[in-house]
Amino acid sequence: MKYTKLGNTGLDVSRICLGTMGFGRPDSGMFPWAVGADKSEKVVQKALDLGINFFDTANIYSYGDSEEFLGKALKKNANRDEVVVATKVFFSHSDKPNQVGLSRKSILSNIDTSLKRLDMDYVDLYIIHRWDYNTPIEETMEALHDVVKAGKARYIGASAMYSWQFEKAQAIAREHNWTEFVSMQNHLNLLYREEEREMMPLCEDENIAVTPYSPLASGHLTRPTWDADTKRSQTDSAARSKYDASEQNDLEIIKRVKEVADRENATMAQVALAWLLQKKQVVAPIIGATNTKHLASSVAAVDLKLSQDDIDYMEAPYLPHKLVGAFTKNENNLTR
Repeated sequence: MKYTKLGNTGLDVSRICLGTMGFGRPDSGMFPWAVGADKSEKVVQKALDLGINFFDTANIYSYGDSEEFLGKALKKNANRDEVVVATKVFFSHSDKPNQVGLSRKSILSNIDTSLKRLDMDYVDLYIIHRWDYNTPIEETMEALHDVVKAGKARYIGASAMYSWQFEKAQAIAREHNWTEFVSMQNHLNLLYREEEREMMPLCEDENIAVTPYSPLASGHLTRPTWDADTKRSQTDSAARSKYDASEQNDLEIIKRVKEVADRENATMAQVALAWLLQKKQVVAPIIGATNTKHLASSVAAVDLKLSQDDIDYMEAPYLPHKLVGAFTKNENNLTR
């Protein structure tokens, strides 16, 4: 495993981050394809054996199961001072008042709940999962600053928003001498490159660490065919909403990924991850592995070097896609 700094911090993280969205009880009502506590622990143990020290979860994943399973696995198998744990705040399974969003009340309540589930005194990275149109950004940034000053988080990050929103939050923090974001967890892969227009140049200019989610496009970049006979592909409506509309054009990109993988004697997943890792601001793609074999294979991408010709060849068929990830104001209102 190779390690790097998390953007402009002194924090050392592995070039692969284990995403734990798939940890949880299948009957929780969220992800029927999730894996239980025992299998989750095996995946975490394998990640540690492979040198991964960076783990990502969220308060909403399987309504808290993911945090609980990750916390138990790390407590049993890892030295807390050596691992980097990120969790998120915004979503809630409840539609009651004050349960969703980034108000001061929500943030201060949710950090305590997340720490209790994780059985930890602090998280290394506390991430806002979306932009909250219904709360003043000043209130959100001050609350996050207070979380850091209270010792409950070491750093803060953001995820899935428009570039103007990210920069506005940073400017507010600088103006008040509050804690600034050090990372951006955005939607980026060979099938979805809209972040290259504004967010990626912004992150490069400010040395913000980029930790892309869905680096394998929900599995589409791991196989030469569009559909797969798996429980997740059959039940993951979110993945279908992200990618199905552009299937015909994206199949050509997938075909080219397969050609490059064959030439390099590598898997398609390794090639797709290597494409991300060659980007300057990409620190660690988030691999949502629920299988130890797949996780081990993905780690090999760290050592795979792609030629510029191969990169250009895979990128060439790309056409603009509908924005996926950042909320519009109306979408935000639907969560209230």
